[in-house]
Amino acid sequence: MGILCWPMLIAFSNFGKLASIAIGCLIGFPVAAAADEGMWLFNAPPLKQLKEKYNFEPTPQWLEHLQKASVRFNSGGSGSFVSENGLVITNHHVGADTLQKISSQEHNYLRDGFYARTQTEEIKSTDLELNVLMSMEDVTARVNGAVKPGMTSDQASSARNSAIAAIEKESKDKTGLRSDVVTLYRGGDYHLYRYKRYDDIRLVFAPEQQMAFFGGDPDNFEYPRFDLDICFFRVYENGQPAKIDNFLKWNARGPSDGELTFVSGSPGKTDRQLTLDELADTRDRWLPYLLRMFNRREVLELAYSARSFENARKARDDLFGDQNNRKRYDGYLAGLLDPQTWSALRAREQKLRDAIGRDPKLKSTTAAYDRIKRAEAEIAKNAPLYNYLEQERPSTVGYRGPRAFSGNLFKYARLLVRTIDERAKPNGERIPAFRDSAHESLELELFSTEPIYDDYEILRLNDSLTDFASQFGADNPLVQKVLAGKSPHARAVELVSGTKLKDLAARKDLYGKEAAALQASHDPMIDLARLIDRPARDARKIYDAQEETKKQAYSEIAKARFAIEGTSNYPDATFTLRLSYGTVRGYEQDGKQIPAFTDFAGLYQRSAEHDNKPPFEIPQRWIDKKSALDLSTHFNFVSDADIIGGNSGSPVVNKAGEFAGIIFDGIGRDAALRRRRSVQRAVPTNF
Repeated sequence: MGILCWPMLIAFSNFGKLASIAIGCLIGFPVAAAADEGMWLFNAPPLKQLKEKYNFEPTPQWLEHLQKASVRFNSGGSGSFVSENGLVITNHHVGADTLQKISSQEHNYLRDGFYARTQTEEIKSTDLELNVLMSMEDVTARVNGAVKPGMTSDQASSARNSAIAAIEKESKDKTGLRSDVVTLYRGGDYHLYRYKRYDDIRLVFAPEQQMAFFGGDPDNFEYPRFDLDICFFRVYENGQPAKIDNFLKWNARGPSDGELTFVSGSPGKTDRQLTLDELADTRDRWLPYLLRMFNRREVLELAYSARSFENARKARDDLFGDQNNRKRYDGYLAGLLDPQTWSALRAREQKLRDAIGRDPKLKSTTAAYDRIKRAEAEIAKNAPLYNYLEQERPSTVGYRGPRAFSGNLFKYARLLVRTIDERAKPNGERIPAFRDSAHESLELELFSTEPIYDDYEILRLNDSLTDFASQFGADNPLVQKVLAGKSPHARAVELVSGTKLKDLAARKDLYGKEAAALQASHDPMIDLARLIDRPARDARKIYDAQEETKKQAYSEIAKARFAIEGTSNYPDATFTLRLSYGTVRGYEQDGKQIPAFTDFAGLYQRSAEHDNKPPFEIPQRWIDKKSALDLSTHFNFVSDADIIGGNSGSPVVNKAGEFAGIIFDGIGRDAALRRRRSVQRAVPTNF
């Protein structure tokens, strides 16, 4: 049982001549059980299902070509190669992180767009990394073999991490490729993923934000849509455009109603295999926590943005991300609070547990559910310290580091402190981000040329320190040490104005030093990072130990599920490459049939209905060129491919393996719930 998503469509081609191109959804939502569920591994594709339902069976060559034409953005999103000289297409909102960072008060590329007429005009990104999956290898036996009977959770976690670090380092040393061991089935399997890594990425084209996000927040996660949510980059190697063997040929016709299409991208995270107890904790603790955080940030960024156009420019990408996440997790929570959904989830788990209980060989697995419940309770008790002091930034959620210390300057301080401390340890004992196999990505982030704005850094740090003091109390000893006898605002001003970490040369100099030299620098932001490092690490140790307990328990449940249901199920999404498929088709809402496609005529009509006022205004050049357009040209569309956050920018391809569209958004909670009357056995976002 799983959620599915309806992707959408937009018309464009080659920066000018119009053609029918698909744009799909960012976030999943409940749809009919007849739709095509599944985020499939490329080394375990759903060949049987495709053959039986669509009489189509992709060849190994077809799959390899699509795999190597697909790219993952480290900023959180997907894309694909569409030329032999390194041209990559993704969403405008995936590229927005880079657009924001390369912009200035004089050149607002996020708002106004950009077009490089020649390659010499292409603008280099500050810290963007693209990854192309080259190969996968099952290393489950080696990873699990490191965990011996009788080990404590701490010992097991250390042993497992050491084995993973060794596998990644050996692979990186041997192949030169980025090498990541990926946990699948919540600990049931471990696969080694090898990536070709690119970090010289240059902006080629982006439309005005108003066309990329026409309709703004009111239309976000809704349909019909009229967005040009695209962005083009080019990858370089050795100062020249990269030569790409696997790229997607352009299909100017686009898909037709009822056509089978495929989505290749990196969905961020789904929770379809969680136990009911862990889902209950997600519903009652984790999601409300996230929503409070995103709501707080959204209010802060809206107030700051309203003060000036320049403030709005500085905060725009953060505001967009926080608004997106607020809607995303609001929909997730609504699903979990739906009694019909909860009943379906309970029945699903009970069915598996009953089957396990009937099999003498599997019966002991029932204890795994209790271990997960106990571990989740320990995680919940540890959560305040872990979230505020240690929590790292998942790729598709939008964290900016630990919640108590928001901003780039603290991020740099922590990276420097942790780099030097971790570098002194054996590779197998390090935190994953500081292992030898990850040092290139670490340096790209630490040595970013992203501009730092003191007022925005102070604003965010002041708010996060205030949040921290409110959560733990002003008299808490750690809060008092962090604030150092000052108000949150005064402390934020002191830290931001006193640190040298705004200077790239200073960061590079400190990166090469030892711990004593770093401490002797007396940089206030580094001193703060050092001050909270021990309690943060202690919270991380508790979290890691309980996660190890859960991994072992989920591994047992996964083995039981394989024994009962077979091995044809797909694992939860992990921000790694997956293949989804579905058909382009409309749907019924409130007794009205919603067509699969929108067109340019609808764009102008929607704008007119709102007197061309924000967020429904059309840029003047689009108004001037209206007579030159074929208004019947398809713009956006929906399909029922199974996607989620992280799929943004994923290519939509046809059976010929041609680029026919790109994922950008999904229908939101309200529209999905209104359609429940025509939907059977629906389950909510992320399941």
